[in-house]
Amino acid sequence: MRRSLALLGLPLLVLSGCAAPGAGSGAPPPAGPDQRPAFTQRADEVAGRWRPGPQWHDGYVPLQDATVLTGDPVFTEETKVAFTAGWYRDQIAIPTAVPPQGSIRFPDGVLRVPLVSAADAYARLDQGDPPPCDGRPRGPEPAATATPGPDDPASTTAPTPCVPLTVTAVRLGSAPVLTSRGRADVPAWLFTVEELAAPVARLAVAPRAVGAVPGGAADTGSLPAGLVAAQELRAVAGDRLDYLVGVGACDGTPTPLVREGPDVVVVGAAVVAATGPCTMQLAMKPVSVTLAAPLGDRTVLDVGSGAPLIVRTGG
Repeated sequence: MRRSLALLGLPLLVLSGCAAPGAGSGAPPPAGPDQRPAFTQRADEVAGRWRPGPQWHDGYVPLQDATVLTGDPVFTEETKVAFTAGWYRDQIAIPTAVPPQGSIRFPDGVLRVPLVSAADAYARLDQGDPPPCDGRPRGPEPAATATPGPDDPASTTAPTPCVPLTVTAVRLGSAPVLTSRGRADVPAWLFTVEELAAPVARLAVAPRAVGAVPGGAADTGSLPAGLVAAQELRAVAGDRLDYLVGVGACDGTPTPLVREGPDVVVVGAAVVAATGPCTMQLAMKPVSVTLAAPLGDRTVLDVGSGAPLIVRTGG
């Protein structure tokens, strides 16, 4: 039985236009050492390592896991654990026949791709069996027969979730997937699960037709002190980018930084780190930059990881 993660997201956005690296339009310099030279050096390295293949623009490169929720599953504590862990049991014969080619529908066109069988998809969905149930049944808990008295021992641990998800039907359909070419409608095997209110989709595209996200864009170790990474692209409107950066809970206000090029835009921020004691947690802070030209079809990259940033919308 296999592990599954789900993500229902929306399109990624790519880049166009050119401008000098530095802080976002109108942004004041940080109230500390000027981190723009360090940012520019790092951003140049990230941009130089970004070498997407032809599939990035013409093929199928998914930017999320191959297991997708098609609606609100109405999780309980146990079913959420089972879904995250990939615990399934089938109550039907899973078809082994490989269907004909399917179609991925992108905003800019349609791509025909080979598919896998439902049995192959299920083999990747199912990640194993849950642990033993600590002596309790896998069905509903029996009703209590008496109210505990003051001298009865009290339970100090919660029962371990141990119930798998039950597959009762499967059909070939489609699911929305975030890709390098935007949100696409991708062929998927839709598994009806008794315990969930929405089917679990496992993408049906054969592995040989699935492109990989280019790696190694930031093969330069940790960010220099005073720089922080971008976590998520929130919105794009013409020449404006809104994104989140991760800072320490007691750090100063982040100053957005951007490096524009003809193919990529690299974003991050500078912060003045706290000097006193503080809690160890990452705080997400919104920032915005104004580009010298509209984003167009350029790709937005994080200065920390070198990974492409995407706009996620919808549930």
